[in-house]
Amino acid sequence: MPHEPLTQAEVLLDGFLALETPEGFRAELIEGEIVVTPPPDGDHEDYIGLVLEQVIRRSRTPMQFAGNKGLKLSSGGGCPKNHTIPDGTFAPTQLRLYRGAEPWMPCEGVALVVEVTVSKPQADREGKRRCYARGGIPLYLLVDREASSVTLFSDPENDDYRQHCTIPLGKTVTLPEPFAFDLETADFV
Repeated sequence: MPHEPLTQAEVLLDGFLALETPEGFRAELIEGEIVVTPPPDGDHEDYIGLVLEQVIRRSRTPMQFAGNKGLKLSSGGGCPKNHTIPDGTFAPTQLRLYRGAEPWMPCEGVALVVEVTVSKPQADREGKRRCYARGGIPLYLLVDREASSVTLFSDPENDDYRQHCTIPLGKTVTLPEPFAFDLETADFV
């Protein structure tokens, strides 16, 4: 029986899914490019912990957290589906979104993704932002260590977020519903 030739996108996705990374590294498929990231440093993890602590303590809606949870997201153009691993993913606890989820799960129900920049900040600033917007994730919080700022992206439409608010580290940014609290970044400095 003859096989249909694979498209370039199918070959890329198959190669990506078969990729074995060194321990602690993670590989993502972002807008047709495979991005491999080394293990994070302690400051990176500290920022994630500070966001996590505030969301769990202060969010109006109880939230579940997953660190490094693989998400499958829509793609643009002829690229295969994007496969990203946010530093943090929050979903309302009542959804139990992570229970029984595959390693690469759909993003429906995710309320907020968090990224802290590391060695490739452009991927977080641009490619991942577009991926999360295409996926309809309502909020994207970017802690940009290089720029000493925090940006909250909201109101996703098509390939981007229609609104964003950037503050310098040390100030507060308001997380809207379902969170409904001011995220303090004083300890980020």
